[in-house]
Amino acid sequence: MMGESSRFREMKILKEIAEMLNEGTELNHVLSQVLKKLLDLTGLQTGWIFFIDEKGSHQLVAHEALPPALSYEQNIRMCKGSCWCVNRYHHQKITKATNIIECQRIEEAIETQNGDHNGLTHHATVPLRAGEERFGLLNVGAPFKTFFKDDELALLEAVAFQIGTAIKRLKLVEHEQKTALKDERNRLARDLHDSVNQLLFSLSLTARAGVEMTKPEEMKSTFTYIQELAQDALGEMRSLIWQLRPQGLEDGLLSAFQKYGQLLGLTVHINLKGVPHFSSQVEEALWRIGQEALANCKKHAGTTVVYIDLEKTKEKTILTIKDLGIGFQYQKGVQTPSLGLQSMRLRTEAGEFSLESSPDNGTLIQIKIPN
Repeated sequence: MMGESSRFREMKILKEIAEMLNEGTELNHVLSQVLKKLLDLTGLQTGWIFFIDEKGSHQLVAHEALPPALSYEQNIRMCKGSCWCVNRYHHQKITKATNIIECQRIEEAIETQNGDHNGLTHHATVPLRAGEERFGLLNVGAPFKTFFKDDELALLEAVAFQIGTAIKRLKLVEHEQKTALKDERNRLARDLHDSVNQLLFSLSLTARAGVEMTKPEEMKSTFTYIQELAQDALGEMRSLIWQLRPQGLEDGLLSAFQKYGQLLGLTVHINLKGVPHFSSQVEEALWRIGQEALANCKKHAGTTVVYIDLEKTKEKTILTIKDLGIGFQYQKGVQTPSLGLQSMRLRTEAGEFSLESSPDNGTLIQIKIPN
C-alpha cells in the first residue's frame, strides 16, 4: 500500500505542476509559481532555478525561501560567481538528478558570516532540458536534509523535464510573438507611407500652389504656414516610419545610425572597435536604443553633432553615445528623468545602462549588452 500511495502522490504532484505549466504564458512568473508549488507538494523548503548559457554564465530566474546567507544584498551570492553545480552542468557532467553533498555558495557564506544558513547545507540539483536542448538547473533543499533518495531524485527529474518542455514552448511562443510584432511594424510602416505620408505630401503641394496663385499677403501667409506645417509633419512621419521599419538596417547597424542621423539633420561620427557582427536580438536592441538617443539629441541637446562608439568584445557589446550639447542636471542613482531614457534602460534588459550629464557639459549614454 505504501508503494501505491507514494506513486499516487507523485502522479498528483506531476499533474498539478503540468496544469500550472500549461496555463502559464510569462516565463519567469511561471517558473516562480511552479517552484513554489513543487516545494509545497514535496515538503521541501528552499529552491532556485538557474538559466545557464553555452558559455557557462548563469542567471538566477526564480527562487523561493532562500536563507539569509544566500539572500543578502538582493541575492548577490546567487547571482555572482560560479559554483560546482554550474561548472559541472556547463561541462556536461550533470546529466540527471544528483545529490550535491556540499554547497559551495553556502560554504562561502558560512565562512564570511553573511547571515544564517537556517540549516540548509545540501541540495539536489537537476538539469532542465527538452530533448537535446538544455536550459539550466533546478536546485532544491530543506533544513538539515543531507540526502535525497532515488525515488525523490526520480520525481525531481520528471518535474525538471516538464519544466524544460514548458520553457521550450514558451520560448517558441516568445519568438513567434516577436516575429509577429516585426511583421506588424512593417505593415504599419507601409500603411503610413502609402496613406498618411502621401496625404501630407499632397497637402504641402496644395499649400505651395496656394502661395503662388493668391495675391493678398494674408492669404499667402496662411498658405505658407500650412506648407511649413505639412513639411514638419512629413519629417516627423518619415522619422516614425524609420523607427517602425529601419530601411538602412539591412546594410548594417552603423549605416542605419548614419542614415537616421541624416534624416534628423544630425552629423553622426562613428568609431568602431571589433567585428560588427551581432545576433538579431542584440542588433535590434542597439538600434532602438540608438534611435531614441539620436531623437533625444535632436530635441533637447541644442547641437547637431553626435559621437557614437561601438565596441564588440568576446563577452559583450558596448555602445556609447555622446553629444556636447547643453546637457541637464542628473544625479546617479535616481530615476532616469524622461520616458525616452527609461525606454533605453528597459531595452538594455540583462545588460548595463549608464548616464552622465550636467549643464553645459553635454550627455553621455553607455550601454553594455552581453553577447
